[in-house]
This record gives sequence, C-alpha cells and structure tokens, in this order.
Amino acid sequence: MMTGISSSLGRLLAPLSVLAFAVAAQPAGAEDAAAMKASEHIYDTYCAQCHGVNRNGKGVNTVGLSVQPRDHSDTRGMSSIPIEEMTKAIREGGVSVNKSALMPPWNSVLSDEQITNMVAYLRKVCRCDTPQ
Repeated sequence: MMTGISSSLGRLLAPLSVLAFAVAAQPAGAEDAAAMKASEHIYDTYCAQCHGVNRNGKGVNTVGLSVQPRDHSDTRGMSSIPIEEMTKAIREGGVSVNKSALMPPWNSVLSDEQITNMVAYLRKVCRCDTPQ
C-alpha cells in the first residue's frame, strides 16, 4: 500500500519539482537585472552629483573640490581596486580606505545588500570583468 501512495505521490511531485527548478533557476538573471537597475537608480540619486551622470568623476558638485572623485568608467583604474576595498569605501567612506574624506559613508543610507549590488554595478560600469 505504501508503494501505491509513494508512486502516486512521486507522479504528482515530479512535475512540480521540474516546475520549481525552472522557476528557481530563471529569476537569478531577472534578479540580477533588477539589482543592476536599482543600483543604477541609487547611483543617479546619491553618487552622480560627484561621480557624474557619465560615471566619469565629473559631477556637478566637483567644482572647487581639492580632490576629484573617482572615474568609475576607467577600466584600468577600477580594475586595480579589490572588491573588498570598494565595498568598504562605500560602506564606511573614503577615509576608511585612505582616500578623500569628501566621500561619505553610506552605511546609514544603504543596506548591506544595496552596497554589495552597487559594487557589482560599478564592476559593470567600468567593464572590469571583460577582457581588455
């Protein structure tokens, strides 16, 4: 009798497991795209004033700054920065990585997930993960 129940249950669950696998596998790309879009919006809201709408370090707030903001579109320059350092600079501010005190800490504004996603976004902006 258990064999009949197990067999019936197996036939019922097999299509569901395939469906669950397909649903679980598919959103990763969608989630990545959504995270990139959200990070782009966060960048436009908080970062572009200094780092520029073109991500080139030439934002509207840079006039008169003694230290120019980092050019996030610079593949070579950005590629030399470890991910941990980028994360720390965003989370704790420029001083935490021996850079400008003008770069504020964002840990009271952005969640850890948003900061992690921002680092991934910056790696995309600089094309750091593409062969040169």
